[in-house]
Formats: sequence, structure tokens, C-alpha cells
Amino acid sequence: MECEFYSIGKVEEICKITKKALRYYDKMGILSPDKIMDENGYRYYSKKNLLSVPMIKYYKQSGFKLEEMKEFLAGAPYTLFENSFRDKIDELKEQEKEIHLKLRSIEDWYGLIREAEMVLKNNVCNVSIKYIDRCQMTFLDQEYNYDYMDSIINIEFTNYIESIKNAITGPVIIQFPSFKDKVEGKCKNIRIMQETILKCDADKSIEYGGEMVISCYHIGSHSTIEETYKKIQDFISEYGYKCDEEVYERYVTDYWTTQDENKFVTEVFVKIKR
Repeated sequence: MECEFYSIGKVEEICKITKKALRYYDKMGILSPDKIMDENGYRYYSKKNLLSVPMIKYYKQSGFKLEEMKEFLAGAPYTLFENSFRDKIDELKEQEKEIHLKLRSIEDWYGLIREAEMVLKNNVCNVSIKYIDRCQMTFLDQEYNYDYMDSIINIEFTNYIESIKNAITGPVIIQFPSFKDKVEGKCKNIRIMQETILKCDADKSIEYGGEMVISCYHIGSHSTIEETYKKIQDFISEYGYKCDEEVYERYVTDYWTTQDENKFVTEVFVKIKR
């Protein structure tokens, strides 16, 4: 190993690391210069000392903090490496779960915004038949008083999700037990549903989708949503479909995303009987 010494500026150039970082590593006792010239305070590093830099970078890449890697760089016994690495693996797996949860939540929300933009831009409000993919949802049965904001931004449901230690994603969906009662303002109970990110106990989840439905987007305030119900009723009568009694409202964009009711997009659908 050559005995040449390198100034802090040269180390910065060779190792692609800032002088500020090198000074901080020295302060933390991670990487100190081999000698400091008293007369000017210049720092000098040996080639052997420089070889610690790639190791530091790799430990940082692996998620270790400077305090954690200090003993590794000093030549720790294998047992310390084994224990520390196992703990770090567990820690990073937990972080991976949290990142997955956050990423899934924001991607699904972004997807709803894109869906609403498409509906608004193209005025997609004709009745159609479509297939809904199957998935598992958690749910909560509640009383209903036709207060949309209170039902969609639902404190009771949020508290319930926290109590079962889960997380939800995607649109809020409300199941009304009777198409007729909903239109006539007589509905007293609902089932609020939303997809869970984490696995849900069987008694706290229901299977949703996997069926053909008659669907129609409603654009604008929920106060006029009966207009969309009427379009669905007319479609069913015209083509002679047999449908389940329940009706669903899927809130694509609503109070969660905008305060402008003109930009609300709600999908109303009923299941076609087999």
C-alpha cells in the first residue's frame, strides 16, 4: 500500500464526496484524517484510509446510520454483523410495508382523479353495461340521513378502520338496500365499503364485484343524482333487464378532492340478476 497522503480537496475529487461530509465523518469518529498540519489545519488522508469511503457509501445504501456503521468500520466480530444485519432487515421490511401502503394509496387516488378528468372532459354520462372486477372490501353498516358529505368523509368509518388496524384505498362505495327507497328519500340504512390494503379478517370483509352491472356516471352535485337514477330506470325498462334491488354509488371525486360540486363525479350502478 503506497504511503502517499491526500489533501481533503484531493479526497473530494477522488472519492466523489464533499469536504463537508468528510469533516462530519471526522466529527462522528467514522473517518478521520491521518494527520492534520498544525500550522494551517490542513487534513491529509492515506490511501488505506480512503478505502473506508466505499464501505461507508455501501453501508449508507443499505440503510445504516453513521452511528450504526462505526463499529463495522472498526472491525467488529461476525456476531455483531449478524445481529445488526438481521435487525436492519426487519427494520427495512417494515419500512417497505409503509412505503407500499403510501404508494398504493396515492396511486389509487391519482387513478380516480384521472378517471374523473376523463368523464368530465368527454361528458361521459350515458348508461352502459360493464363488468366489475372482483375484490375484497371492508364495510360498516350505518344509519343514513341523506347527508352526503357526512357519509363520504365518514368519521365513524375512519375510526372503525383504525380499530381493526387496517388501511383503506380507492373510492368510497355506498350500498343502498333499495333503489326505490333511495330515489324516494326513504332510505334509512346504508353499508359503506372500501377496499383494504392490508389483509382483512373474513368476518370484517365482503366480496365485491365479479359481476355485470348497469352503470352510469353522474356529473355534478349529489342533490341532482336522482336524474341519473331516472336514466338507469329508463334503460332497464327499455331493454327489459332484471336487476337486484340494491343500488351502489361509487364516489370517484367528491369532497375529498374538490369543493367545487360541479366537478363531482359519482358512478351509480345496479347488479344485473343472473
